[in-house]
Amino acid sequence: MNNAVNIKQDSKILSISRRSFLVLSLGIMIYPLLSSKKVYGEGKAMSIKIEKIHKSEEEWKKLLTPEQFNVLREEGTERPYSSPLNSEKRKGEYVCAGCDLPLFTSDMKFDSGTGWPSFFTSIEGHLETKRDFKLIFPRTEYHCARCKGHHGHLFNDGPAPTGQRWCNNGVALKFIPA
Repeated sequence: MNNAVNIKQDSKILSISRRSFLVLSLGIMIYPLLSSKKVYGEGKAMSIKIEKIHKSEEEWKKLLTPEQFNVLREEGTERPYSSPLNSEKRKGEYVCAGCDLPLFTSDMKFDSGTGWPSFFTSIEGHLETKRDFKLIFPRTEYHCARCKGHHGHLFNDGPAPTGQRWCNNGVALKFIPA
């Protein structure tokens, strides 16, 4: 069995192994994601100065429930459809469960059908982003700007007007009714 892939280029035929062809193809697909400089929140000058909170691991363990500690401090993920905030419909604000910084309003929330509270935008300057490669495929992870608590991931499959889905762990939030 021939394990080569033939590619025609400028009337020449190049022969490469199937493994090399697959690696090259994967690289071509992933390169734009890795080289992209468009990560929400990165590189923007924040007009709002947020005072940072620094606590020891022991202080956080006393302040948070074990589930909140796992998500906020260890970047865990709660089970989908486990948060009562999925069905929250009242007017109000969603604040960080670690430090009470407002992150989202009820007007920003939508039902994504994913099992986690989702928002199409956030309160500007209150969340910071970074690249996450934990699942090999790069994702945009976001954290509270004040306490650095992990909240979730940002995806580009949300509704208008932004096209964004801020997918948040419910245990990382507290809802404050209006």
